Amino acid sequence: MVSLAPPLDARPAAAARSLGGFAAPALAGLLAFAFVLAAPQVLNDGDSWWHVAAGGWMLDHRRILHTDVFSYTFAGRPWHTHEWLAELLMAAAFRAAGWSGVVLLYGAAMGAAMAILARRIGRALPPLSLALALLLAFGCISPSLLARPHLLALPLLAAWTAGLLGARDKGRAPPLALAALMVPWANVHGGYVMGLALIGPFALEALTAAKPDARVATFRAWALFGIASLAASLITPFGFSGLLFPFQLLGMTSLAGVGEWRPMDFSRIGPLEIALVASLYVMLQRGVRVPALRLVLLLVLLHMALQHNRHQILLAMIGAMLLAEPLGQALAPDRKAAPAGPVRRGWVAACAAAALALAGLRLAVPIVRVDGPSAPIAALAHVPAALRIQPVFNDYGFGGYLIAQGVRPFIDGRTDMYGDAFTNAYFRAGRPDPAKLDALLARWKVSWTLLAAGDPTVGVMDRRPGWRRLYADRYAVVHARDGSL
Repeated sequence: MVSLAPPLDARPAAAARSLGGFAAPALAGLLAFAFVLAAPQVLNDGDSWWHVAAGGWMLDHRRILHTDVFSYTFAGRPWHTHEWLAELLMAAAFRAAGWSGVVLLYGAAMGAAMAILARRIGRALPPLSLALALLLAFGCISPSLLARPHLLALPLLAAWTAGLLGARDKGRAPPLALAALMVPWANVHGGYVMGLALIGPFALEALTAAKPDARVATFRAWALFGIASLAASLITPFGFSGLLFPFQLLGMTSLAGVGEWRPMDFSRIGPLEIALVASLYVMLQRGVRVPALRLVLLLVLLHMALQHNRHQILLAMIGAMLLAEPLGQALAPDRKAAPAGPVRRGWVAACAAAALALAGLRLAVPIVRVDGPSAPIAALAHVPAALRIQPVFNDYGFGGYLIAQGVRPFIDGRTDMYGDAFTNAYFRAGRPDPAKLDALLARWKVSWTLLAAGDPTVGVMDRRPGWRRLYADRYAVVHARDGSL
């Protein structure tokens, strides 16, 4: 089942101009773009609010944020704004066209990522298999389809992985120009560290495949690319500390209380389970042969996806590219590339025109935010102005919305800034633990609370002497301390 030999690029150059070369990437990109423009879930994350607010602050002040200017609990404390470039892009899109502009930005990012993926795997897979592979990959990405910086980094991940694989296909080290991709990636999202880590397995594969007299030159070429990539990743406002930040984040114990950092839940069938079962069936039934180092990399990605929900996106994108060539050889060993023709370029033009039409429609029908799991709009509207300026104890997911409305939250999605001690104390109080909750309310002189309607802490607050329920709807409940108004 496992081959030690690296896959050979047996496809002729015309394959890049076949269905997988032009039409499939254009169509995949268009469909992904259209889906994001119509999917309400894209704006269902509370972090989107504070990312836009942070970008707006940086646009107004023309400098990078290094301290917290939003919360009252950590005001003035150091804050590592490692996603500053993504936040600037989000704020610029928001100022240009509101939330419709933000959704267009993310639709373009998702469309570009899927086009790059289709371009890469379309070289190896027959049309039906290509369509199924793209559908499964998109399904695994869909839980992470949120207006947050990680999605803006997805086309960079796709281009990076495709570049590494393309270099291996040609039997040489990646061009140094590819290393420059690290500059925007390192300033958009901390996932660039995964890109740096990917260099190792492919470099080792290149060394094992090289002839003995070529190994020194192979090592030198890949080492030069690795050093250039590392150097490019340090071109951020934070330098070397920015490189260490993702590892420090992974070491935080409080991340276990955040949904995206929890292990996969297989109690209900989801996209990842469907993709895994389908892949295992085809691989076992067809006797797919995966090069050893790539198989190890696949297993590492699988472990990461099972350990943390947020890493499904890595398995979907990188895994699809790693499996495409072995799957294509097993499914259609005699497949030849479709002949090139002008109609292929016509597909690209047609898809581009359709994308522009969809963008125009999205702008013509602007998005109006309504109450939702991350937007307690009506609840906050019922809080008197005199109470809003007093300390609040809020739901973790509501912190971003409070920031966007100029209300200083108790906590929000910037777990890395708040740290383990503070965040763990918050989560323990919300289990609920009445004693720990009372301690936090007293410690921070809290005058009102804004909690999710389904939070068990709501019942505790209903029974607390000296507190009264001020407002409630299907999304949020507000309590106020007696005498606070």
